[in-house]
Amino acid sequence: MTTSATHGRRVLIVGLGIAGIATALRLHRAGWEPVIIERAPERRKGGYFIALFGTGQASAKRLGVLEAMGNRKHPQTKTYEVDRANRRRKGMTFADVPGEPRMLLRGDVENALFNALPERVEIRFSTVPTGMDLGGRGVDVTMTHTKTGETETAHFDLVVGADGMRSTVRKLVFGPHEDFLYPLNYMIGAAILSEPVRGYHLHDGLVLAEVGRSAWVFPFADHNPGLLFSYRVDDIDAQFRGTPIESLRRAYGPEPAGPVLRQLLDDFAAADEYLFDSVNQVRMNCWHKGRVVLVGDAAWCLTLYSGMGASTGMAGGELLGNMLEKYPEDVGRALVAWEEKLRPFITSLQADGLRMRALFTPSGEAQRILRAAFVRLASSPVTRPIFRRLTIDDQLKMRDIVAQ
Repeated sequence: MTTSATHGRRVLIVGLGIAGIATALRLHRAGWEPVIIERAPERRKGGYFIALFGTGQASAKRLGVLEAMGNRKHPQTKTYEVDRANRRRKGMTFADVPGEPRMLLRGDVENALFNALPERVEIRFSTVPTGMDLGGRGVDVTMTHTKTGETETAHFDLVVGADGMRSTVRKLVFGPHEDFLYPLNYMIGAAILSEPVRGYHLHDGLVLAEVGRSAWVFPFADHNPGLLFSYRVDDIDAQFRGTPIESLRRAYGPEPAGPVLRQLLDDFAAADEYLFDSVNQVRMNCWHKGRVVLVGDAAWCLTLYSGMGASTGMAGGELLGNMLEKYPEDVGRALVAWEEKLRPFITSLQADGLRMRALFTPSGEAQRILRAAFVRLASSPVTRPIFRRLTIDDQLKMRDIVAQ
C-alpha cells in the first residue's frame, strides 16, 4: 500500500461516463484538480442510442462540446408503428419529438467531452474505490487496481460518484443498493443492428408495441440503427437465469415472431456488444454526505424512459461547478445549494419517467389503447404544437436552474 497527500482543491471523480467526464471538465475550469478513476481497463467505445434534448444541448454548448457531438438525425426520418405481420402505419419515436433533439450514440457524447479534457487531467483505468474515510475537510480514499490488487490511499477535498446505477461510491458511503434502487419491473435489451430492418431505409424508425412488451428501432442518418427491447416482468431475478437472448425469446413468445421481430431477435443474439438489464430508478433523500456527492445515474437514474439521462448527467455536473465557484470557501454550502436547485427538476423528471413507461411499453390493454391515441395526437399537425410547448417548457426550467 502507498499513501499520498497533496494540497489544494483536489477532486476524485469515480466513473468515466458522461456525467463523470462533464463534471471533471467543469470542475477543472472552476480551478479544481480532477483525478478520474474507472473500473474498465480502457475507454468504452460505441454505445447505444441517445436523444439529446434542449437541457443537454444547452449544457454541452456551455461546456464547448456541442458541435463536436454532431447530430445523426436524418432530415427525412420516418417512424412506423408495425405489428408482427409487418403491417405499418405512421408512428412516433424520439426523432419525432418536438424540440429538435439530436440523435446520437452514447460514444458521440462521451468522445466530445473526453476530447475537451486537458491532457494533464489524470485518468486511472482498472481502478475502483474500496474504502472512504470522511473527514471535515475532505475524504481519504483507498483505491484498488482490479488487475494487480495494488492499493493506494490518497486525500481528496471532494469525491464525486458518477459511477452509474449500481454505484460503488454510493454503496461505500450511503449504504447497500437495495436501499436506493426502485425497481420498475421492466427489463431492457439494447444493441446496434448489423443492418437496417429489411424492407426499410437506414433512417426509418420502427416501433412494435404490444401489451407488456415492445421493440424499438432508433434510426441514424449515417450509422446502423439502434435496437431496444423493453418488456414487463414480475420476477426480475428469473430474467438473469440463462442467457439474455433466451430471456428475450421467452418474453416475446410463444406467438410466431414474424419477419421484423425475428430479425431483431436474431440480430441481438449475434451482437458482439449488447446491454441487458433491469430498469431501476435511484431514489435518495440526499445526494451528498460530507464531501462526497453523487451525480447522474448514481444519484437519480431517470431510466431511458425519461430520455433525459445524458442531459441531466451533463447539467448536474455543470451546475455543481457553478455552485463550487459561487461558494469557493464553503464546499458544504455549495453542495446544499446545488441539490436545492437541482432536486425539484429531477423529481419531476422521475415522475415523467414513470408515466413514459406506458409510451414505451403499455402494461395492459387500456394503456395500449391510450398509447395509440397519444401517438396519433402527437403526430397530428393540429395537436403537435401542444406537445412542442410542453417540451420547450421543460427545457426552459433547466436552463433557468443552471443559469442562476
